[in-house]
Order: sequence, then C-alpha cells, then structure tokens
Amino acid sequence: MAGLGAGAALPLIAVPPAVAAPATAGPAAPAVAPTAEPLGRRRLVTEIWLLLGVSLGMSGLFALIRYVGAVTSGPVRGQVAQLNGSAAPGRPWLDLALQLAGLLNAIVPAFLAIHLLVRHGGGARAIGLDRDRPGRDLLFGAALAAVVGGIGLGFYLLAWHSGANLTVAPSGLPDVWWRLPVLIGSAVQNAVTEEVIVAGYLLVRLRELGWGDRRSLAGSALLRGSYHLYQGLGGFAGNVAMGVLFGRIFQRRGRVVPLIVAHALIDAVAFVGYVILAGSVSWLPTPG
Repeated sequence: MAGLGAGAALPLIAVPPAVAAPATAGPAAPAVAPTAEPLGRRRLVTEIWLLLGVSLGMSGLFALIRYVGAVTSGPVRGQVAQLNGSAAPGRPWLDLALQLAGLLNAIVPAFLAIHLLVRHGGGARAIGLDRDRPGRDLLFGAALAAVVGGIGLGFYLLAWHSGANLTVAPSGLPDVWWRLPVLIGSAVQNAVTEEVIVAGYLLVRLRELGWGDRRSLAGSALLRGSYHLYQGLGGFAGNVAMGVLFGRIFQRRGRVVPLIVAHALIDAVAFVGYVILAGSVSWLPTPG
C-alpha cells in the first residue's frame, strides 16, 4: 500500500567499502538531501481511487448491489437491513473475536488516508485531526449530534412509512456482556473511518485537484449516500443531506474532530437506544 500516494524519496543504498568510488582531488561536492517526488495529477487521482477502492467506495458498490436485490425481492419496507449482526451465533467468545477483528479491519483505511496525507499533504493536521481545541470540538460535536440525530430519526421514520426504506435493525448481537461495548466501538469506528476519509481526506485531495468547493462537496456527499443505499432510498437521501452539512462544516472550519464526535454520538445513541427500545415502543420499526 505504500506506493499509493506521493512518491517516496529514493532509498539510500549503502555502498560497500570495497567498491566505493575512490577519493578524488579537489573540493568535495555538497551533500544533497533526498527530496520526495511531487505528486502529479495522475498519481493523485490514482491514489484517491485506490483508497476508495479498499474502503467506502467499494462499500458503495456493494450497497448498490444489495439495494437492487432488495428492490427485486418485493416491497423494501418489509425487508431488514441489519447493521451489527452476530458473526458466530451461539459462540460468544468467537463472536467477540470476530467483532473486534471486523472493527480493526474497517478502521485501517482511515489510518491509510492519514498516512497518505503525511507523505504528501500536511498529515493529520491538514484535516484538523489534532487536540488543539478539545473543549470546543466536543461541545460543537455534541450540539451537532443533537440536531442531526433528531432530524435523522424523523427522516428515517418518514422514509420507512412511505415505503422507501428497509427496516433498519442497528443491532442483532446476542444479549451478552460485550454487546454494548462492541456497539459503542462500532459507532466510533464508523465515525473515524467515514469522517477522516469522506469529509477530511477526500475534500482536501479534491481541492488539490482543482475542484471548486461546491463540486467537491457534491462528490463527498454522494459518496456518503452511496454506501448507505443498502438501507433504501431514505438512507441514501438522508446521508447525502448529512454529507452536505458535514462537508460544508469541514470546508469552513477545516477540522474533522467535531464531525467524528457528532457522528460517534449519533451512532452510539442509535445502536444502544435500539437495544433498549426495540419491542418496547410502538413507533420504532423492528423486524417482523
């Protein structure tokens, strides 16, 4: 994966003393520090496609295929989109190991995006992934989560009742001690992966390609909607709207930390709230 981004400096190869060039008379040539090869436009485009190809872009392709499968199977409202399902039913310790491995696998592309930015583009600070403003980021993220989470729930219920969305089941995990920690871990992983790649990395790279803010924002928002299409048209549209809002906030503030906080809180409340409320309230759609 190291070859996806900016070209690294050529490795310094030690020359064995036996074959080293003999010393010559005259002043020694000044040492020249190796420099990284500039990242050209073609390599930049290739980097973006490869990163998306091993992460959320591929998720978007699978989501489209699943949506086509759902549409061709009958009314989508009667079908279920499960977000956190058991990986080994009846074997809780194996299930836990697979859950943790899945979370690790899903978050690695975010670290890859940061690595690529370190090689060319300013590193984590280029997307505001630092601890410079912890209090402000937490407060803004929490306020954003309260607004977006409430609107998102209302939009989901409207889309479900209209028949445009599948029944979303945020948890299908067994009732064991690690269920809530894994759900919270899943919420954090979703937030880090999506906001680092879709709001941070992608918008920075598209700006480097010369895209205007509106065009970049549209591309980022459509990507965010694409990998939620497995939930139905409601999931797609709702996440496109969220992508426009989050992307615009990033373009103005240049920081992904409050977006990660907001996204993690939204998902954590949805996952844990579903476990608590499913079957206890009439207004929450649950698998039939």
